[in-house]
Amino acid sequence: MQLVVGAVLVDDLVLPSKVLAARRASPPALTGRWEFPGGKVEHGETPQGALRREIREELSVDVQLGTELVGPDDGCWPISERLTMRLWFARVVGVPRPEAAHDEVRWLTRAELEDVPWLPADVAVAQRLHDFLTG
Repeated sequence: MQLVVGAVLVDDLVLPSKVLAARRASPPALTGRWEFPGGKVEHGETPQGALRREIREELSVDVQLGTELVGPDDGCWPISERLTMRLWFARVVGVPRPEAAHDEVRWLTRAELEDVPWLPADVAVAQRLHDFLTG
């Protein structure tokens, strides 16, 4: 099972009111769908180290990591038969700019979470965020 890490990028780690979503620009099967940015953990990396690396590569920002958003599958969020995901709340340090993997980023309030077509693996995460976002 390959571990994928993702960031629930929020405007505030204590009282979050918005979350950042990123729209996929590639590969073609995922184009136009929205996700919580992140990627695969490489050999020798810690999950948190991989998450920081992925966010720098995908959005050109650093992050301040918060608590983990524990998933329903032994703490993980299922993606596929071969992929499982762990997610952390994180606050952006800088202004996010979409790089090659994404063509747009958007801050969403709790009321807007259902306004974008999420990747299938991120639908349950977006639904769970209703419990965490204020406003």
